[in-house]
Amino acid sequence: MIKAIVCDFDGLIIDTEYALYEAFCDMLAIDHSEMPIADYAHFIGTDSKGLYEYIMEKSNGTMTIEEIIERSHILHKEKLQSPIAREGVEDYLKEAKSRGLKIGLASSSNREWVTFFLKKLNFLQYFDYIQTSDDVEKVKPDPALYRNVISHFGIEPSEAIAFEDSMNGSKAAIAAGLRCVIVPNKITENLAFEGYHMRLGSMGEKEFGRVVKEIERLER
Repeated sequence: MIKAIVCDFDGLIIDTEYALYEAFCDMLAIDHSEMPIADYAHFIGTDSKGLYEYIMEKSNGTMTIEEIIERSHILHKEKLQSPIAREGVEDYLKEAKSRGLKIGLASSSNREWVTFFLKKLNFLQYFDYIQTSDDVEKVKPDPALYRNVISHFGIEPSEAIAFEDSMNGSKAAIAAGLRCVIVPNKITENLAFEGYHMRLGSMGEKEFGRVVKEIERLER
């Protein structure tokens, strides 16, 4: 029986990932053909070290990692001044809350970033427990973030559904033993996801209750 859901943040609740991709393209003054999404997407859903090194290569050494972090952060936030949740996200959160399910969040981003946008969306109220990069030594694909949430809720991992948009995130959720529903975005939709339990184009594609029923059916 499902007792909890655990959501990723970036790319799942808000499509911050495409906004960041565009920020990098603007910063480097290149178009999408010069930085293919298929290559870029492999750096999504984990720590930013590899991503920044990749962007530094794309800059042909004209920018330091420190400059990339500073300039991209400014551009990224400018593109997200009026954040909009992805389709169906709030409906899922409301329905999970109405069913008495615990709601957790597991993000490789830092707490300040996550809570800033959750407050702007008025979504913070839905979450019973939040784990971010500030709380673990290793972020996704390491399962620590998910294990911490499950431990806090005092349930078995198989009693929770993880909602993820990235390959690194889905690996973390599955390694922690959760049922994993992937909801890719336009950055991650072509990644080679493996081992997930359900795939949705968006949370607007299928009612939350149907998702829970279908996932519970897999446990029998």
